[in-house]
Amino acid sequence: MDIPLNVDVHCSDGRCGRSSFIIINPMNDEITHVVVKEKAPSQVERMVPRRWIVASTSEVIVLNRSLNDFLKLEVFSKTDFIYTDLPHHATDPKLTLLWPYAVPAKRVVGAEVRAIPYGQLAVRRGARVQATDGSVGRVDEFLVEPETGNITHLVLKERNVFGKKYITIPISAIDRIEERTVYLNLDKSMLTALSPIELKKASNAP
Repeated sequence: MDIPLNVDVHCSDGRCGRSSFIIINPMNDEITHVVVKEKAPSQVERMVPRRWIVASTSEVIVLNRSLNDFLKLEVFSKTDFIYTDLPHHATDPKLTLLWPYAVPAKRVVGAEVRAIPYGQLAVRRGARVQATDGSVGRVDEFLVEPETGNITHLVLKERNVFGKKYITIPISAIDRIEERTVYLNLDKSMLTALSPIELKKASNAP
């Protein structure tokens, strides 16, 4: 089963948004959630449990719950307000018009907070894939075992002067996964020896 990113996600009674991240348990390489960004105008991202996915291809994800159920899910990222130190120059009395030349030692700023379950991590489409001897492309999607949710392959999108090429990489070739980078235990020459897996891609796939 494909778990694609940046594709439409449909509830049982209509489209709810597009997939933006997957949440992985790095201890067993299991996908636990798919993050879905609501359709405009809200653009709120919500964490959808993997068990809600009833069908998935490289072009669409289908859930077995309603839009109303989806809207009750936990928000993936939200803005929290924290105190932080002011830049040093901001405390210089010559740079303020406040009387009697005093400024607060702290300021309040907005910070994005993601509701990632403890011990898990979020991976986005386009994350860099790094071989032992350099970058080889970007994450396009993951292939998983439907019953367990365990990742079996990473689909790598490689761009070159001849266009784009998709390479399927077995989970055994992945050293570790981070949000922005997936590290392989293979070098570039070893990737060319991998047995290909046929993937059905839409003709207009990005």
